[in-house]
Amino acid sequence: MNKDEFYDMFSNLIDFRKNDFHPLVWINGDPEIGQDVFIGGLSEVYAKGARVVIGDHCDIASYVSINCSDSHKKTIGLTEDIERADIIIENNVYIGTHSFIGGGTHIGHHSVVGAGTIVPKGEYPPYSLIVGNPAVVKVGYYRDKLPKGQTE
Repeated sequence: MNKDEFYDMFSNLIDFRKNDFHPLVWINGDPEIGQDVFIGGLSEVYAKGARVVIGDHCDIASYVSINCSDSHKKTIGLTEDIERADIIIENNVYIGTHSFIGGGTHIGHHSVVGAGTIVPKGEYPPYSLIVGNPAVVKVGYYRDKLPKGQTE
């Protein structure tokens, strides 16, 4: 069995559709993914029922979950529906390993999400450093660190 045959069999068994990133990246729905994007193994991009956009030149490390849906209120009986909200990740964003980006999140360009960060819904300005759980945001942290001409 060659690599492609194995991957096809593997994909059928575990419902991971073939993608350009890594055989163990799980992409569900139809996210809009820009040019020159890296997504590491065992990461998830879940875009069923909401718009998920990942801009150009983003680097998403391994074990990252980008998930537009939240079913906790349905599970405990507070609502009949799964909540879903858009996720926008602008250009040139780095998301560190073991991070979570939930629905209703908008991360501005040239921002960094540190490893292990839980990013709650909200607006995060360009050039931000977002770290921790709960997330702490250092607005504009990278604005003056980039070479002239690289800021939008």
